[in-house]
Amino acid sequence: MSKATKRKHVVKEVLEDCVTPTEDQHIMRVLGSNGNNLHEAVTGSGERFLVSMPTKFRKNIWIKRGDFVIVDPIKEGEKVKGEISFILYRDHIKYLRKLGVW
Repeated sequence: MSKATKRKHVVKEVLEDCVTPTEDQHIMRVLGSNGNNLHEAVTGSGERFLVSMPTKFRKNIWIKRGDFVIVDPIKEGEKVKGEISFILYRDHIKYLRKLGVW
């Protein structure tokens, strides 16, 4: 698969799919970027830690301070404790609130 085709599919997946978090996933707010595809994020309860951006999103999807993401926890990490599995946009947030998940 070429780079352009991969980018098209990743962007389509993020913009069109509506995902609900599983029990072990967290909805987190991004506080800022620390470089090397690491972002500092905070849970709803106030717990702060680093999350990593997976390879499929790098240079395809951009996130900024204040964006919301769904994070999979990483058990073996000391500093990095999660990996971003989905980036939430306005329509996704409305959908999750309508379902009562948020």
